[in-house]
Amino acid sequence: MKAFLNLFLLLSLISSCSKIEENNDPIIGIWQNTVKTATNTKKMVVDNEEWIFNDVYLGRFHGYKDGKVVFLTDFKWTVENGTYIVSYPGTDFPDDLVEMKKTEEATILVRMEGKIFAEKQD
Repeated sequence: MKAFLNLFLLLSLISSCSKIEENNDPIIGIWQNTVKTATNTKKMVVDNEEWIFNDVYLGRFHGYKDGKVVFLTDFKWTVENGTYIVSYPGTDFPDDLVEMKKTEEATILVRMEGKIFAEKQD
């Protein structure tokens, strides 16, 4: 009887667990940008930028100089009406507002003013 009760409790626990919602947003993945001029207020000197977007609306930003990581921070992201909002808690970086565009060559994120933010890596 005790084994039956344990089995019943186990099955009840398993069946009551909520299902984790799957996030398959096309922004998930690695995005890169080759920097021509520094665009942030601190004039961070980097030559490449990389954003890694994950499925729980978080990510990691890396700034590279000569192939070495010289800056990294976490970020959060949301999407509202096709506009992605990337925020960098704990920094003085302003939020990035970008839209996804597909070209014949690549999928890119474009800032609201029209400048390329990053290109998706395969």
